[in-house]
Amino acid sequence: MAIKFHYNKTSLQTLNKQLKVRQNALPTLKNKEAALRVEVKKAKYDAERLNQEIERKKAESIGLLRLWSEFNPELIAVKDVVLKVKKIAGVKTPVLENVEFEIKKFSVFNSPSWFLDGIDLLKELAQIGLERDVFVRKNELLDFARKKTTQKVNLYEKVQIPGYEEAIMKIKRFMEDEENLSKAAQKIVKSRLEQKETEVSP
Repeated sequence: MAIKFHYNKTSLQTLNKQLKVRQNALPTLKNKEAALRVEVKKAKYDAERLNQEIERKKAESIGLLRLWSEFNPELIAVKDVVLKVKKIAGVKTPVLENVEFEIKKFSVFNSPSWFLDGIDLLKELAQIGLERDVFVRKNELLDFARKKTTQKVNLYEKVQIPGYEEAIMKIKRFMEDEENLSKAAQKIVKSRLEQKETEVSP
């Protein structure tokens, strides 16, 4: 990255400030990146765990499979999904607070006895499925933030900080060279003046 600067003290001060900002921010960014990496793993694990839970519940109810043709799917519906927001390392992520179901009235006496169990099973599967979807979304958001943070860490660590350090070094060298040239010129002028004075005096 080419850093624009001038060979003067003002530019040197500006670059020093910019360098300090990045050097101070880098440890915080690295900590954020590490925290996000851990949270991404957790969210991914939770999503996979809930997926396995769904498959386990489905396998358990395989005996009911032939009976499901009798079941009226309109008896139960998801009425509302209540989500709240939780900040993780500065990233807003969803958390499933509650799932509200709407169960239509039906005659318990005229319906098969397993209908109530069927409704409970569907409620459970829907709850787990929604929870899994929330963890999948959480994982996506956290992973996106982690990638952005990693990019910023790399930008600071590998590009900007070395770039500012190099620019500062160039300005310092230039100013030192300028000072040395100025001193050398002053010495030459002084020695010439002294030489002229000795030539003039009898």
